[in-house]
Amino acid sequence: MTVTETETLLLVGEACTGLGEGANFTRLEWVRREFLAKLGFEPYPGTFNLHMSGPDWDEARRVMAREAGIVITPEAGFCAAKCFLVVVGGCITGAVVFPEVPGYPADKFEVVSAVPMRQALGVGDGDSVAVSVVC
Repeated sequence: MTVTETETLLLVGEACTGLGEGANFTRLEWVRREFLAKLGFEPYPGTFNLHMSGPDWDEARRVMAREAGIVITPEAGFCAAKCFLVVVGGCITGAVVFPEVPGYPADKFEVVSAVPMRQALGVGDGDSVAVSVVC
């Protein structure tokens, strides 16, 4: 029998405004299907972005890089992505999404959820936000 252990990474990031591209991406039908099938929810249009830095983030990136994560399989012409389940602010579940594109910023932590996270958490740019990542 093989036992799979999960690891929970506890991180703190700084809320920041993204490029505005997440809303278009999360509205695509194939994206909605993939998230519902693989993550168990339909994404709210847009993403909640955090700026990450420091040694805890560096270690978390190493851990996530070696884990399989949850693969989002793209339609032709789009990039694949790797996701991990998260709990943001101790109360909202979602998934951090790492698109497999060249030059994706190493300090970017992009979260998709079924709710508008920024509003639900009542946070603005620069606010610190705790995140638990399940690997």
